[in-house]
Amino acid sequence: MAPENLKIVGTAHVSKESIDEVRETIIANHPDVVAVELDLNRYHNMLAEKNGQEKQNVNIREIIKGDKLSIFLVSMFLSYLQKRIGDDLGVKPGSEMLAAIETAEEIGSKVALIDRDISLTLKRALNKMSWLEKGKFLYGIVASLFSKDEIEDIETIKDGDTLTEVMEYFKEMSPQAYDVLVTERDAYMAQRLLEINDESVVAVVGAGHKKGIKKYMEHPEEIPPIEDLITIKKSRIPVVKLILFSIPLIFIIIFVLAILHGINIQTSLLNFILITGTFSFLGCILSGSKIYSAGTAFVVAPLTTIHPLLAAGWFSGIVEAKLRHVSMDDAVEISNVESFRELLGNNLFRVLLVVVGTNIGASIGLFLTIPNVLIPLFNKIFGF
Repeated sequence: MAPENLKIVGTAHVSKESIDEVRETIIANHPDVVAVELDLNRYHNMLAEKNGQEKQNVNIREIIKGDKLSIFLVSMFLSYLQKRIGDDLGVKPGSEMLAAIETAEEIGSKVALIDRDISLTLKRALNKMSWLEKGKFLYGIVASLFSKDEIEDIETIKDGDTLTEVMEYFKEMSPQAYDVLVTERDAYMAQRLLEINDESVVAVVGAGHKKGIKKYMEHPEEIPPIEDLITIKKSRIPVVKLILFSIPLIFIIIFVLAILHGINIQTSLLNFILITGTFSFLGCILSGSKIYSAGTAFVVAPLTTIHPLLAAGWFSGIVEAKLRHVSMDDAVEISNVESFRELLGNNLFRVLLVVVGTNIGASIGLFLTIPNVLIPLFNKIFGF
């Protein structure tokens, strides 16, 4: 598709004016294709919500494991901020995209989804962030729950698009994450538009993407290879993660050496179980868990702390989810909260809190076993 046959509508995702502008532009231009800033999953979710389809149960096992928990939290944060701005302005986030789709259907235009999968985007962004940057972002999530600022001027949003306005926070905190969330998506959407063969296209995107997409459309040679934009590169193992993975291995080696030297390890093993189990239990119960979840944390901690691919919080979280009967309603409502008190009343958030609390407690217990179990056993083996 030639750039001159493209009309880009830059919108604010929570603007009534944007909805009207989208409809009027599509009707006036009567394009062959209406391209929207959505990926397939968001498109299906939007249509399902519009049609009032029954919600599926949330898969808590998938959410609490590894990087999926981080992705869920980031996604929740962005959804919360968009909804909060939308509530201030009386517009549901994404309404202009739905208006674009409906208008395209009315006039017989085809619909093209041009955005990159949101989970892929968030994975790439998180991979670019350091532990310090992730900590700052977590602080931003908590701080946003206590902020009461309201949006008074819709034009301040249209100048940068709701999502991009939120991403300005990333730009200061992590320029590399910002590049993934904004610049990469500009390039990806420009490439998708270039691949459309129809003569005329109206593209509906956030206002913050309009300039970048235009630039790439005019200079397609600057668009990175599409493979580079849709793959997750395996980063080098950071020093902190290398240390965390090596500690369980060191424990195993020390215990094996003690056995080979004929040293009785029963007391050391009991101390290891009690310390890791107790602190895992405390981390879980202090996070507001049920007693059965905390008991699970105590039982699994001695095993999970020496297994680099398992986490005690996964198990206590699954038990907590069953006890609290977490549903898809909890996942939906978690972005609707307006205060920290309301957030604490959400069953899914309480489960996530238990997962994090258990893991923190187990980690503290593991590190406390170094001076109380590992070093004394090491001294016995080598006669220090």
